[in-house]
Amino acid sequence: MRFSGAEDRWRQGLGTLRDVVRQTLVTRQLAEHLPATPCRILDVGSGQGTQALRMAARGHHVTALDASGDLLGLLETGIQPGMRIRTVRAEAERLGELFEPGGFDAVLCHGVLMYFDDPDPFLADLARMLAPGGLLSLLVRNGDALAMRPGLLGDWEGALRAFGGTGYVNRLGVPARADRLGELAGRLAVHGLEVRQWYGVRVFSDTFPDDAPIPENLDDLLAAEERAGRTDPYRGVSALIHLICSAS
Repeated sequence: MRFSGAEDRWRQGLGTLRDVVRQTLVTRQLAEHLPATPCRILDVGSGQGTQALRMAARGHHVTALDASGDLLGLLETGIQPGMRIRTVRAEAERLGELFEPGGFDAVLCHGVLMYFDDPDPFLADLARMLAPGGLLSLLVRNGDALAMRPGLLGDWEGALRAFGGTGYVNRLGVPARADRLGELAGRLAVHGLEVRQWYGVRVFSDTFPDDAPIPENLDDLLAAEERAGRTDPYRGVSALIHLICSAS
């Protein structure tokens, strides 16, 4: 997977305003769809474990999979007494050999699909991990709005290129791929996954600089982002889209 080698640059972004917006919105959106009773969750590409730790704090049984030992180390330092978290160091491509089919009530896959040139085999593996009626939480780069960031930053050549494809280079300097909502929903349906709900993430804050300070009115910023992420037409131009899918 192309993300390998970018861990240091990823760690530099942890706790920044853009990261806080992303993680907070995903947590709030996901919480609406998970059961209140403990369930088995697989976090694929868990990284530093922001979502894994938050889900475990709510009483869920979490398996966190990531290829980076350093990032899993960060996750492990955040585990509190009573949290049920198992960490597995492995590439996301090894899902099929590491876990039995149908072993999880929910699978989280946030910011991973964009690094697969052909997402279909990986989507098939994600679907196989789910028990009947299970939930897939998928966070991807929004291919329908790929020109927004360069356009808002005045990069007109970049904006024009973005209209014609789904490839881009992200802030980590890694080539990646965006997904268009309609096309992705079709891919998911092939694997028995139905999009139950989708949200926009970082509608207003995507162009903030990496070193933007956390503002005093953060709660207002998050409230505006959360509302925009649930409302048309705003969510359609978000940098990321968060899909909640159910398995047949």
